Amino acid sequence: MRHLKYSLTLIAAAVVAGCGGGSNGAAKDPAPTIKFSSQVSFGDSLSDVGTYKVGTVAALGGGKYTINSATAKNWTEIIAAELGLSAPCAAQTGLDGLASQGFSVPVKNNAGCTSYAQGGARVTNPVGPGNKLLGGGNAVLGQLTVPVVKQIQNHLDANGGKFSGTEIVFVSGGPNDAFIQASTLSAAATAAATAAVTAAVPGQIQKDIASGACKPADSQASNCIPAAVAALTPTVGATAGAAYAKANAQTYVDAMGTAGTELASYVNNLILAKGAKYVVVVNMPDLSKTPDALKQSTDTQTLLNGMTVTFNARLLAGLAGNDNVLFVDLFTRFRDHAANPSAYGISNVTTPACDLTPAKNPLGSSLVCSANNLIAGDTSKYYFADNVHPTPLGQSLFASYVSEQLSKRKWK
Repeated sequence: MRHLKYSLTLIAAAVVAGCGGGSNGAAKDPAPTIKFSSQVSFGDSLSDVGTYKVGTVAALGGGKYTINSATAKNWTEIIAAELGLSAPCAAQTGLDGLASQGFSVPVKNNAGCTSYAQGGARVTNPVGPGNKLLGGGNAVLGQLTVPVVKQIQNHLDANGGKFSGTEIVFVSGGPNDAFIQASTLSAAATAAATAAVTAAVPGQIQKDIASGACKPADSQASNCIPAAVAALTPTVGATAGAAYAKANAQTYVDAMGTAGTELASYVNNLILAKGAKYVVVVNMPDLSKTPDALKQSTDTQTLLNGMTVTFNARLLAGLAGNDNVLFVDLFTRFRDHAANPSAYGISNVTTPACDLTPAKNPLGSSLVCSANNLIAGDTSKYYFADNVHPTPLGQSLFASYVSEQLSKRKWK
């Protein structure tokens, strides 16, 4: 996610005050422990078991968004093993990036594989972080970013348009929508700041000439422009950018609410209505507690928290009353990990374990992180691999929490 250039203020009263957890609706007596036939998962990088483990990514020892190794597993893989099911495999693999750097690998649909989650996937929009259509560094890697709604449809297309009712289905999503929304707001705020500075430059030049700070070298005083821009950017520019963000932040928070409602509708209409009986929906962790967010302003952290809370609240509301859904409140557990790390055996919750410098990590991402490019020191109990993704320890803690909820529901 691009760092936000201007503070993105969110009025607290405009944000949904909280998000719920646990199962939905009036609790029924728990059913006997279930023996599932298979596991199906839809989501993003948190659940991706190797969509991009091809080409240069594979050559660098990567493929998952964590500290990669032969034994590193994400939470869906851990749960599958606990349930006695086959190890999940990526339903689709490939990359659509630069061929010259080994990031152009033909897309392959893998028969029999039902882990559809992809790094960069959004809920509905097909263009997520890492997709080449976003340009810049995204075009180098070229992640596929098939959205959750399409992931579900792909599974239906491969299975006669239905679920068997004997599989366990995992659904998650939302963070990539938040990253895109925050970046879009940042870009718009930056544009507003640039426009304000541009409009103020002539007046600033006149002031500089009058004070003797700049002596014009030509009729346009072009040599005075850089100093004028430098003087205006932290004042006029910053004020305009912050004002734009404050005035428009709620629009982007509302967009996250829409995404939450959409995900709930996909669970209801494309999963439950198509025969699934055991659906685990995991809400968004609090994005304001990631290393990336902690490096930014308090206003930006408030915005990210507001986006997360709003998405989760709308997702929960859309699934209320359905006893075939187990709603797992990862948001609350994630915040407890951050607030009480020692209780979970965590030594660090603010620093990435991976060395993300270009010399050590060409993508600046845990996607190609391994034991070969960690920071110095003991990182075995670090929570974050990069600025937003968990280490294997973090993944195991997620899995433990999901496992607890499955046991309480007698689904495990």
